[in-house]
Amino acid sequence: MRVTVLGSGYVGLVTATCLAETGNTVVCTDLDANKISKLQQNEVPIYEPGLTHLVRGNQLAGRLRFTTDSGAAIKHGKVVFIAVGTPHERTGSADLSQVISAASQIGCHMNESKVIVTKSTAPVGTSTRIRQAIEAGTNVPFWMCSNPEFLSQGSAVSDFMKPDRVVVGHDSDEARETMAELYAPYVRTGNPILFMDIASAELTKYAANAMLASRISFMNKLAELCDRVGADVLEVRRGMAADHRIGSAFLFPGPGYGGSCLPKDLKALAETARSNDVNPDLFDVIGAVNERQRTLLLTRALAALGPDPAGRAVGVWGLAFKAGTDDLRESPAIPLIEGLLAANVVVRAHDPKAADNALSIFGDRITLVSDPYDAVRGGDALIIMTEWLPYRTPDFERIHRLLRTPNILDGRNLYEPKRMRQYGFIYQGIGRGKA
Repeated sequence: MRVTVLGSGYVGLVTATCLAETGNTVVCTDLDANKISKLQQNEVPIYEPGLTHLVRGNQLAGRLRFTTDSGAAIKHGKVVFIAVGTPHERTGSADLSQVISAASQIGCHMNESKVIVTKSTAPVGTSTRIRQAIEAGTNVPFWMCSNPEFLSQGSAVSDFMKPDRVVVGHDSDEARETMAELYAPYVRTGNPILFMDIASAELTKYAANAMLASRISFMNKLAELCDRVGADVLEVRRGMAADHRIGSAFLFPGPGYGGSCLPKDLKALAETARSNDVNPDLFDVIGAVNERQRTLLLTRALAALGPDPAGRAVGVWGLAFKAGTDDLRESPAIPLIEGLLAANVVVRAHDPKAADNALSIFGDRITLVSDPYDAVRGGDALIIMTEWLPYRTPDFERIHRLLRTPNILDGRNLYEPKRMRQYGFIYQGIGRGKA
């Protein structure tokens, strides 16, 4: 099938590449000429396991092409995906300017009947606005779909190739049949394509992310209680997760959720509720709990450093908002480090993939090291912010020797408190007992 993807960001690039992998002829376009030039040379601008290999292979096979010529790209596709950014505005609502601009471009270059698919995360009613923008530029008939993405950074290629479900909102039999054919290779094991009306599909994406955010905030609030009463949140989690009605996913406490999706989508959902006269109090509380959680490790670190932290040194392991990605958007590590710097604490940090992105944020205000042990050398505390695999079983005796003061603040509960104390560390996890 001939497919066009408008937008070569995280969602657009993964979508274009994975659709090419199953034999479709895909053109991916973007206004950023520098990004397109790099992609044409197989330089992928994001870290996502397996993606570079697929980009290279599909370009070599002639199934995937990158261009800045949006008009030619739109004319190429029988199916056109809109996968541009929808950042949140100050009010929390989604900024749809890029989406509507893309729709207008489609209207200007509509050369045949097409299926137009909204892949960008956008609130209920966006497909109606897209339709209006396209109709303003063409009389050629077309059909609309909402096909929200459920890609988890660090496993996006696998999530696309082996989805647990595909959600498709559609307005016609033509759109339904086209999307069923397009996604057939990805659901051969029996996982469903869930066809529904467009409004329901648009809301499903926000609802799913809000539920995930609520589970994280719930566990973080529960962890706070565990610290006060002397309970272990991981034991509580084990008891909860054994209930088949609850399950184990997204029940890990930590430094607060981040990334490009959960914070933005929760705010947009709250704003959608507010604009439709539905009280968004639950959504607001989920976000408020997360904001407070993002200050927890900073508060603990400053307390551990004593009444005059200026000049003390802290090692930070992990800068990305989660393991498996180089993305620092809304990462809890950012307010932590900014708070430490404001207190004139020396920060040395390590991240296996996100160092370049961190350099663009912090510059020379922190020291970025290539060896995690260099981050703790002579330091007064080690703070774990991201659950990268190399941090899970380090040389604890070496860490103890390198630290000047043996404080470990484990924001991901990677280590067992009893064992850490046996090594001689002053250890604090999240919800592992009295802090």
